Amino acid sequence: MTLLLEPFAADFMLRAFIGGSLCAAICAVVGTWVVIRGMAFLGEAMAHGMLPGVALATLAGVPVILGAAGSAIVMSLGVSLLARRGRLSHDTSIGLFFVGMLAAGVIIISHSRSFATDATAILFGDVLALGPGGIWMLAVALLVTILVAATFHRAFVALVFDRRVAEVMGLKPRLAQVLLVGLVTLAVVASYQAVGALLVIGLLLAPAVAAAPWTARIPGIMVLAAFIGMLSVFLGLLASWHLGSAAGASIALAGIACAAVSSITRGLTRRPPATFLRGGPTPAAPSQKAVRAHA
Repeated sequence: MTLLLEPFAADFMLRAFIGGSLCAAICAVVGTWVVIRGMAFLGEAMAHGMLPGVALATLAGVPVILGAAGSAIVMSLGVSLLARRGRLSHDTSIGLFFVGMLAAGVIIISHSRSFATDATAILFGDVLALGPGGIWMLAVALLVTILVAATFHRAFVALVFDRRVAEVMGLKPRLAQVLLVGLVTLAVVASYQAVGALLVIGLLLAPAVAAAPWTARIPGIMVLAAFIGMLSVFLGLLASWHLGSAAGASIALAGIACAAVSSITRGLTRRPPATFLRGGPTPAAPSQKAVRAHA
């Protein structure tokens, strides 16, 4: 028991656990929709697309969270404009902006000789450096995430099945899609400081993937994913303390390990209850009753 609790007697480790747990809760709510909607590529592109904003903010001496938010907003708006007004598919638009933003970030970093240490923090995070201000920011981000997810829950559920169902039910699917992208942006920006731009997608996806096979109810997946995410934070920080490994990478790896254990365990018992959560075929014309059932 001492081996488990001793590391968290240190103030910086306790702050890291609290902040990481808040990140896990945010990512659990958003990650559930990312898995259901198949938006993993957008989440990854968003995480990498923050690089130029973070680099510029570091050079200018302003809070890096502002640069990260700016880049994420530019990324989401750019993808939306290309997909709506151009002849490109949504995935192609994301890919173009992803590569462009990442290349711009690398160019900015390569022109500065002072980025040797900062680049590591940008890419892999520094959860051990979280202070009270960062924890409060994560708490506010979690509150906003829960409010938006709860308010537009039925619209998101209808959007998962079919946009036409959402239209018939008067749930404004275009607004729902914009809000989903906004939630992904918020989760990526808020979690970036904990696990960095390269590893944030692991915290966003792994707990939701681990939770999905155990319940067909979307709120249930979110709650279970939050607990799995917090467990991943605890195990990752524990491994970082005793093995001297990078904290952000350890958290992300712990989350992926939880997803693997969940998949193997569930496979040995019975089939998952919710086929559409595993990327299976979506009903072509679901009824309003079906939408309410999964809500």
